[in-house]
Amino acid sequence: MRFSLGLLSSLLASYALAEPVDPVAAVCRRLLNLNSSTTVLPSSQEYTTLSEDNWSATAWAKPSCIVQPRQVADVQTVVQLVTRHRVPFAVRSGGHMPSPFGANINGGVLVDLSSFSGFSYNPETTLATIGVGQRWKTVYEQLEVYSRTAVGGRVVDVGVGGLLLGGGLSYLSDLYGLACDNVVDFEVVLADGSAVHANAQEHADLFWALKGGANNFAIVTAATVQTYPIGQVWGGIKWYSNDQLPAVMQALYEYQAAPNKDPYANLMVQAVPMNATGGVILNMVYLRPEESPAAFEPFYSLPTIQDTTKIQSFTEFMSGAFLPDIPRWDWHSTGFTPSHPLYSKIADFFLHPNASAELSALDPITSRTLAVGLQPISASAVLAGNARGGNALGLQPVNQTWLVLDIGWEFAADDGRAHRATAGVREKIEDLSREEQSYIEYIFMNDASWDQDVIGHYGEDNVRRLRAVQNAYDPDCVFQELAPGGFKLG
Repeated sequence: MRFSLGLLSSLLASYALAEPVDPVAAVCRRLLNLNSSTTVLPSSQEYTTLSEDNWSATAWAKPSCIVQPRQVADVQTVVQLVTRHRVPFAVRSGGHMPSPFGANINGGVLVDLSSFSGFSYNPETTLATIGVGQRWKTVYEQLEVYSRTAVGGRVVDVGVGGLLLGGGLSYLSDLYGLACDNVVDFEVVLADGSAVHANAQEHADLFWALKGGANNFAIVTAATVQTYPIGQVWGGIKWYSNDQLPAVMQALYEYQAAPNKDPYANLMVQAVPMNATGGVILNMVYLRPEESPAAFEPFYSLPTIQDTTKIQSFTEFMSGAFLPDIPRWDWHSTGFTPSHPLYSKIADFFLHPNASAELSALDPITSRTLAVGLQPISASAVLAGNARGGNALGLQPVNQTWLVLDIGWEFAADDGRAHRATAGVREKIEDLSREEQSYIEYIFMNDASWDQDVIGHYGEDNVRRLRAVQNAYDPDCVFQELAPGGFKLG
């Protein structure tokens, strides 16, 4: 059979048109044409640096392209493209979450919001508008010029966006609630590509849902937050030896049990009992320039290895926090009400690791470090949040402690073992708290591991309300299905 050249060319053209088009590649090509954005492909020189910009190597990935929009209209275009072509994507603000694919993705589009670094402060309203690409250290430094601060992250390298959407615990929370409670307006891009503001007057249901609802509803590009006067503070670190852990836990209980707890006093206990040189670290701050205030009296009689407490600026105090230089991390979170017997059991559990199958499971992990963090939350923090309109978290207004297990290790081959072993330690602590009838259902998202059912612990009524918001603003489940990482509605 013979074909004319014209017919052959026509058939070849038809065949070419019939070839399947890779939707991810097509979207990445379109993103290259966004004039006010930067799109980075795997062939680009800066690709590796950007794909590995997440704080923990457990969150490094290989996106098909990385887009860095610079204005809201660019984000709208990105959302419209990935939605139309059903392309998976992830959104990264500061990238401090260690959970795999919470803020990165393999084979999809990574939307890097680091260029959203705007900042403005209105001295008349005392409100600050902050781009979600900011880190809290920069926010504190910018507000310090006005003798103001914001309810933000306790680790200054954390990004603005992820902290606010997860709740956000602050050293100011006993006075003003969580970080999310102090947002008065979210600037967002919805699943249909429209840009709106969510606040108490506009899209109030979405405004409520974003305060703890993570990446389930929209891409947040900026937040306007309340600010508060701040001057010199007293604070720093008291460092104790491992054998002082029971005494520190006893002092922590006394601190939490004090009637009319001073809301200007706040602290966090971090113990590294399985490392010989670890010890127990007490980060403490009094939000006034008063040396050795009475609120911390239970700790003053304990001998320290090191004591850096002094009167200093709040920004200086915040910059004193540090994390060890370990490449891979996982976090696990749980909570309970203060209990002297429970605190004694927790101290005993960690001081005798060889007697525990849960702690022994960590031994084969190369260069592992396990830090145990205890974060006291006063009922006043919950009540202050409720007074500011409430949030999606389902918190009860009682004194409570949020515990976080920070596991760090060296090699990717140990990822699964580290995750499972630390989950086992968390479950053991939860068993101990149930024995003392102290366990609470809430899981703090900003400290949770990737497979913890964080939103499921917000309570049935709140979950039902969150689903209604999702149905209203994202009926096609774009943020559920195309942005699969992070803590989802289920």
